[in-house]
Amino acid sequence: MSGNAPVRLPTRFLDKVWGTTDLLPWFPVAGEKIGEVWFEADVPLLVKFVFTSDRLSVQVHPDDAFAAAHENSRGKTEMWYVLRADPGARLAIGFRESISAERLREASLSGEVEQLLNWMEVQAGDAFFIPAGTVHAIGGGLALCEVQQHSDITYRLYDYGRPRELHLDKGIQVAFTGASDIKSVMLPIDCEYFHTELARTSSELLYKPESARFHIVIFVSGIGRIAGQEFREGEAWLIPAGCPPFSIEPENPVKFLRTWVP
Repeated sequence: MSGNAPVRLPTRFLDKVWGTTDLLPWFPVAGEKIGEVWFEADVPLLVKFVFTSDRLSVQVHPDDAFAAAHENSRGKTEMWYVLRADPGARLAIGFRESISAERLREASLSGEVEQLLNWMEVQAGDAFFIPAGTVHAIGGGLALCEVQQHSDITYRLYDYGRPRELHLDKGIQVAFTGASDIKSVMLPIDCEYFHTELARTSSELLYKPESARFHIVIFVSGIGRIAGQEFREGEAWLIPAGCPPFSIEPENPVKFLRTWVP
């Protein structure tokens, strides 16, 4: 991916049963329950905003090897940055104690799996790294920015009685069933699939792109101009490899994530 100027990425709004109409301040109030907003780019990373009014399924994603063999796809390692959290909003990442594959199947069928997960209350600014194979769940009352491998392979283990397909056989094959101590981490997050960091500025910033690597800049808050073009919170911009240096000129304090493939 190469070019001469930053490009605002187009968005795709996906309605979800667990979504919400309240997308403010990043997007206008929606007429239907929007759960995900994808920023679409022809690169190996997918950036999305996730909005929840209810619990998502208990789920797990495969790694590259399993996804290639069974889905003709990449795997899915991801990270979350919490944009907004209602009081008491929670996430679950991994299990409180080690369990067997057989126990995971039984608990998924009965619904007890929800009680086995490592739940934690979260607040805006928290960040989490979720490697492929980590069983996880997202509660209601949250807005997240997610950076992930460009894959949409999800295996549902439990869905609170909703009439959607479960994927127990594959999900149990890929799930890590040991005890988890995953907690909120400080940015930057580095892994083989992405590097993601947080930046803030209230004055003009000279941005120096790399000659051989694209970046994606995700504006979390604030408005201003990027390379002479207006930007606002809730936008993601592709910075092509080889793009000349440019200025980010904020009109008020700006906070943004930036991510790339190492």
